Amino acid sequence: MKSPHTGGTARKWQPKPAGPQSTVDSLAAALNNMPEPLARALCVRGITTYDAARTWFRAGPSSLHSPWLMQDMDRAVDRLQQALDRSERIVVYGDYDVDGTTATTLLVRYLRDVGNKASYFVPTRFEHGYGLSKKGVDEAVADGADLIVALDCGVTAIDEAEYIRSLGIDLIVCDHHTTLETLPYAVAVLNPKRKDCAYPFKDLCAVGLAFKLVAAMEERQKRRRGDIYDFLDLVALGTAADVVSVTDENRILLREGLARLRQGARVGLRMLAEEAGLRLSSCTATQIMFSIGPRINAAGRVGNAERAVALMLAPDEIEAAARARQLERLNEERRELDREAQISAFKAADQVLARGHRHTLVLHNEDWHMGVIGIVASRLVERHFRPTVMMTTVNGLAKGSARSVAGINIYEALESCSDMLTEFGGHNFAAGVTLPLDRVAEFAERFEKAVTNAITPDVLTPVMEFDAELPVSLIDQKLWKTLRQFAPYGPDNEMPVFWARNLVVTGPISTVGKDRSHLRFAVRDRDGGPKRNVIGFKLAKHLDVVTESQATGAPLEMLYAVQENTWNGRTSLQLEAKDIRLGEPAP
Repeated sequence: MKSPHTGGTARKWQPKPAGPQSTVDSLAAALNNMPEPLARALCVRGITTYDAARTWFRAGPSSLHSPWLMQDMDRAVDRLQQALDRSERIVVYGDYDVDGTTATTLLVRYLRDVGNKASYFVPTRFEHGYGLSKKGVDEAVADGADLIVALDCGVTAIDEAEYIRSLGIDLIVCDHHTTLETLPYAVAVLNPKRKDCAYPFKDLCAVGLAFKLVAAMEERQKRRRGDIYDFLDLVALGTAADVVSVTDENRILLREGLARLRQGARVGLRMLAEEAGLRLSSCTATQIMFSIGPRINAAGRVGNAERAVALMLAPDEIEAAARARQLERLNEERRELDREAQISAFKAADQVLARGHRHTLVLHNEDWHMGVIGIVASRLVERHFRPTVMMTTVNGLAKGSARSVAGINIYEALESCSDMLTEFGGHNFAAGVTLPLDRVAEFAERFEKAVTNAITPDVLTPVMEFDAELPVSLIDQKLWKTLRQFAPYGPDNEMPVFWARNLVVTGPISTVGKDRSHLRFAVRDRDGGPKRNVIGFKLAKHLDVVTESQATGAPLEMLYAVQENTWNGRTSLQLEAKDIRLGEPAP
């Protein structure tokens, strides 16, 4: 496929690699002459044969891997079974994000359903910090415990695991984060990323691991709960919110879980969706991320995440409605803190960049709330396309979040500054950092140097990738019926983006939305075909381009996704523009 020219745009458009064209053509033929752009989109996802496509489109719960393939699963089940048989005290120790709280809810609900009075503990971001801590363990076991099950944390907690051992308490770890060379002392460590673990899928999140543990328990239980698949609504929520790879098992769990979630059987999530104004019966993974997810996260960002677990465990509508309103208030508080931090951070960034060119942004303000700076740092990266570190003051130290752009490994950049950091950790695109307040300015310069040394010319040009060229005239209900089956979307299976060129702008052009930042117009192929309405979110900046195209007849090029739009009870296909520019006539 011929690549589009850059046309002077600040963003470079390029097709995602799909392999040889012969493979695309063979797949299209094997799938009943599927349109070539859709076959190419499948090849982009590594789906290159008929059998692979059938599995990808049709796989259900029966295609999930056996939980017994996971290292230590037998040991974890044996110890939990013993605890159930002896009515021991089990404490589920979770994490304060959506993945951690859904995992905690799932396991506590299961253990209670099979007869154990399991309790739970979720650390607070400010008092205990992330994961297992001595302070957190002491509070979790204040009323006694025989067994702790750590979810979404613990795999690097070597000292804390020894502390738990010194208390005479057994530990099971269920964690999906990268392991160290040494594993913590525990009865069992469930983590597909273990070097000695043969489990075939490595990208389960914590709630997925909790489901696997429950599935194994159910096989061996003397007293079974029955239908563990009704936990999949929790699995879908945690999987979508934790932004893990939507491939293999995660794709199955997310798709099946969304179907369960849409049924609204879990009263707490149903009440929370009502507070969010979300129609649960038709929700998507993206809507979960941007509506339900933030409200659950708000409990951990500005309060205590145990409130989110209590909501999801709520037994009736009265309690669930009250707890949902509580989370809605916390989310409103989080939004206000977010808004204030963003206004301040955007102003500070503009001031820094006005003083001279820099490849990075390092900002510190003691008034910023720790619970929202990661979110705002991500927005700064989107706005300025620069690796960004945003920090506040916590216990006399500068502490915050780092976010990066494609091509710059922010963990490596921080590692080069490690001699001045009290603590840091993370991965390529996101990390946490702590350092003395009096070294912030020095760190800003060291970090700038580290990033500058890592920059290549390609890194400086933002890239927008697309799946295939798809003329607007080819979009019809038959194509849409196939395309919609690409969902659910997420990392490694993002919503397909297509390239169309030689477009004619038709009908009125307008800016819409509360702040008039969205762009609405319509297009058709120059060679004819139906007109399609277009919405471009946050693309009002391209108003002049679209207007010029209509006025002069210059062809328009567009990167776009296909979606359904329902208005006044009528549903139709529309195009969501991702980027727009003037183009050249197709040859």
